Amino acid sequence: MNRKTWVLPSVIGLLAPVLAGCGGLTGSDDKDKPIVVGTSDVFSVSKDIPAPLDPAYSYDISSWNLLRQTVEPLMRIPRGGGAPAPEAAQECSFTDAGQQRYVCKLRSGLRFSNGHPITAKTFKYSIERVVRISADSGVKALLTNIDTIETPTDHDLVFQLKTPDATFPYKLSTPTAGAVDPTLYPKDKLRPGFTLDGSGPYTVKLENDGSTLTNAAFTRNPKYKGGIKVQNDRIDLRPFKDGEGLGAAVADGQVDMVVKGLTTSESEKWLAKPPEHVGVTELPALEIRYLAFDTDDPLVTKPVRQAMAHVIDRGQIASEVYGTAAEPLYSLVPQGVAGHSNSFFNAYGEPSVSKARGVLTDAGIQTPVKLTLHYTTDHYGARTKGEFEVLKKQLNASGLFDVDIKGRPWVVHKPEEQKGKYEVYGMGWFPDFPDPDNFIAPFLDKPNFLNSPYDNKRIREELLPESRRAADRLSTANGSLQKIQDLVAEDVPYLPLWQGKQYVAARDDITGVEWSLSASSILQLWELDRGVGS
Repeated sequence: MNRKTWVLPSVIGLLAPVLAGCGGLTGSDDKDKPIVVGTSDVFSVSKDIPAPLDPAYSYDISSWNLLRQTVEPLMRIPRGGGAPAPEAAQECSFTDAGQQRYVCKLRSGLRFSNGHPITAKTFKYSIERVVRISADSGVKALLTNIDTIETPTDHDLVFQLKTPDATFPYKLSTPTAGAVDPTLYPKDKLRPGFTLDGSGPYTVKLENDGSTLTNAAFTRNPKYKGGIKVQNDRIDLRPFKDGEGLGAAVADGQVDMVVKGLTTSESEKWLAKPPEHVGVTELPALEIRYLAFDTDDPLVTKPVRQAMAHVIDRGQIASEVYGTAAEPLYSLVPQGVAGHSNSFFNAYGEPSVSKARGVLTDAGIQTPVKLTLHYTTDHYGARTKGEFEVLKKQLNASGLFDVDIKGRPWVVHKPEEQKGKYEVYGMGWFPDFPDPDNFIAPFLDKPNFLNSPYDNKRIREELLPESRRAADRLSTANGSLQKIQDLVAEDVPYLPLWQGKQYVAARDDITGVEWSLSASSILQLWELDRGVGS
């Protein structure tokens, strides 16, 4: 079966959520109470991750979702997806046919929550600060194509890019390009700890127990001037370690909504029959999971990586560990994104031990190949361990591998991966913005966010620039995107495993739940309100 054409409708258009029925009415007597949102995300500070909430450092979906409520970029992604819309900017556009000169005009009266004014020079300072600090998280890669930033007036910014990039408006919608107050954020060093200030729809009070965040209280920012309509006055985002007890907490009313942390059994059971006064919403998602390789490590040469691609059964991983919440993935670009191709299926087909053995034999590699697969225990949910147990079982059952698995908390896993201490490790990706480029460039460009040594010059110097010149993101860029995905399948610097769905459970007096998470897993707390349930 050739799966090249097996795709879903593009997420560059609008995506509609699917709602399960609610349990009943609870009324709206508590309308003025804060809405409490529970999550299994863990937020920690450590020696290796000193400034998780500084826009010049933060580059994971969990931290970004705190920043998106408080830090205001020039552009934003609309609630249901689509092309970026103005946020702090009143208008922005390319002024040349070559996609290299981009001009923005700011809204009038922009101020930080502390009252300090925001001008074009504030954005210039903020964006140049990210590149200047060059944090090891790799987040500056989003902005390194900027050649110069001019500020002819207090309200005008002119970006001159080094090379054409039709995705640049999307990059200006990320927290990395948000405005920070120069009096609070030094130009050449990170702002450490749990500190976060901005001009977005909310201000935030962060509570912590030592190195771990315990609550983020978001309060409507009266000085906010952007394009978002805020539906509530306060949201409390409350982390639960490993998601333990989240389902019970929403069922008995301790929390009003769960955005991340339902178990597989809860998601499946509650979609059919949720607890009383609880509704479950299935939302479109672009989350992917994959294995990454240190391609310089002699243990994982190209034939070894190809053999693993022949052996691993994605369908078994999805069904045994994640149930209906995941489906097999055969490219870094997931189904539902324009330009997706099932390149790995086309190259390797169904799992085959005999084909894997042939690859290793032809390369003169002695079996079993001894490897350790590393994963994070607390960043992507408790089911990650089960996923790696299935991977270990599959690889060892082939007789070609002798695999062990080792889990570490995120504050250890991420820095050690960056330092090249793992030959094989598991990671997830939630896109910075819903364009195929964002499933490719962060992995294959230089620098890349994993600090991977893999460097395919044809991809980096020819195909990526070619795709970025295409203003029509739905079709024109597809030829170069197809070639990139095929080259990744051939070299296997990354091995895609699955893409997920996302489920949100909420008490039935909470409205706006269907818009609370975008397909890119952007948390949109401003959509929530307390009203009358269904």
